Amino acid sequence: MFALSDAQQRRLLALLIGFHILVIAASNYLVQLPFTLFGFHTTWGAFSFPFIFLATDLTVRLFGKEPARAIVMRVMLPALVISYVVSVVFPRGGYAGLGALGEWNLFVARIAVASFMAYLLGQLLDVHVFDRLRGLRAWWVAPAISTVLGNLADTFAFFSIAFYNSPDPFMAANWLEIAWVDYVIKLGISLLFFVPLYGVLLATLSRRLVAATEAEPAAAAARSRP
Repeated sequence: MFALSDAQQRRLLALLIGFHILVIAASNYLVQLPFTLFGFHTTWGAFSFPFIFLATDLTVRLFGKEPARAIVMRVMLPALVISYVVSVVFPRGGYAGLGALGEWNLFVARIAVASFMAYLLGQLLDVHVFDRLRGLRAWWVAPAISTVLGNLADTFAFFSIAFYNSPDPFMAANWLEIAWVDYVIKLGISLLFFVPLYGVLLATLSRRLVAATEAEPAAAAARSRP
């Protein structure tokens, strides 16, 4: 872990919170766009959400469990609001206009709550598992296993809460299949692309943070000279 100044920690925390919210907003739009892959139903959201697990795992590795949990706690409520707004304004991928926000939509609210619960459960599980495993010598074990379990919890929490017995006939009939296919896609993308990317980013960020932590005392000493 790295000892950054309070200002550096605040900037990093703000960037990570913004990144989480951006991915959640994109995923809530993309999850409304189903398509067929090799004969199975899935959604485009399966390709965007793994970015959050990548960012969370890097945070735990570099700064520890508490900063990662702080990000999850600060993102929760904005994620709930954004999930509702995106789902109302862009129903099924179309644009309904901002006027649609004037009418309460119970079905969309259910999807927003599902997104909220899935994010909370998946991210906290990811943080816990990663923190328990990050001391292992092989750097890839912690991100791989935490991604497997975190994505499993997130995917099935979201689809079961949002679409079980849903008024949307297609999603009500196919949510379990879509959830499994989404999970397999997320897992494939994460293990084939995001875990290696995690290794590259970890090495790069580690070098930069070492440089930043070394430069801060030198700058402070220079300022204190008469």
